[in-house]
Amino acid sequence: MHLLSSDDLSKEAINKIFSIADGIRTGTGMTSLREHSIMALYFEKPSTRTRMSLQVAMMQLGGDSIYIDPATSQRSRGETLEDTAKMMSSYCDFIAARMYKQSDIEKLAANSRVPVINALTDLEHPTQALADVYTIRNRKSSLKGARLAFIGDIAQNTANSLMLTAAKTGMQISLVGPKSYGPNHKYLNQAREYSEVFVTDSIEEGIEEADVIYTDTFVSMGEEAEADKRRALFAPYQLNQEAMQFAKETAIVMHPLPAHRGEEITADVLEGPRSVVWEQAKNKLLLNKAVVIYLSERE
Repeated sequence: MHLLSSDDLSKEAINKIFSIADGIRTGTGMTSLREHSIMALYFEKPSTRTRMSLQVAMMQLGGDSIYIDPATSQRSRGETLEDTAKMMSSYCDFIAARMYKQSDIEKLAANSRVPVINALTDLEHPTQALADVYTIRNRKSSLKGARLAFIGDIAQNTANSLMLTAAKTGMQISLVGPKSYGPNHKYLNQAREYSEVFVTDSIEEGIEEADVIYTDTFVSMGEEAEADKRRALFAPYQLNQEAMQFAKETAIVMHPLPAHRGEEITADVLEGPRSVVWEQAKNKLLLNKAVVIYLSERE
């Protein structure tokens, strides 16, 4: 089994991964792999938390990892992705790939003999979404009926995976962004099969009933050429104290990091009492362990 998309996981699978994470956290469940396993980390894009959490996860589970930079591998000299996938999967037990195109990670998985984990592409970030929803689950009494408001760039990879994962767990979602810039309709329609998903250009309307207020960078990796245009487009959707006045007192603030203080979020909100950003980041390690164990049990 591969984890290439948040749509690869049913509600039952998500709950199973959360249960594994609970067991690891409390020390009552499986805390190591059955054998010394190796993960290949094939990363075309920069990474801090995702790379570190996967590497540390493998080490703490009794395995190891190998980082492969396409620029210093034979990929830079013309080796095909298919051949690279066949080679990596003959050496390693897992592959985690951070790639520019979702179609490329699907090609890599089609040529791999071992589980492939999507560590971010242009369309998805499923492991981030799992860590996010797990964090919400630990902060709120119930996921079912809780409302998540995603503000800003509502068509990027984290938004796609998060709304799909959240919807499958019974959460309601508000997507809050410019009227001229809508969400990815494929993921919107998929999420609406599981729960209610609202789209609005009004911050007040979008967050006034939200239990979770979530934002992310206005300029994702690969979009640097349009940075000024994107910052101007999303500037009215900055998560700041003025916006937070519309929120419930019990609402929590989330951001997957890296944060650009003064752009999508202000420092006082990011570091404020409602923020669970650092707990959210810490949970990436826990959930990546749970994902690895979950996939190992399905081999």
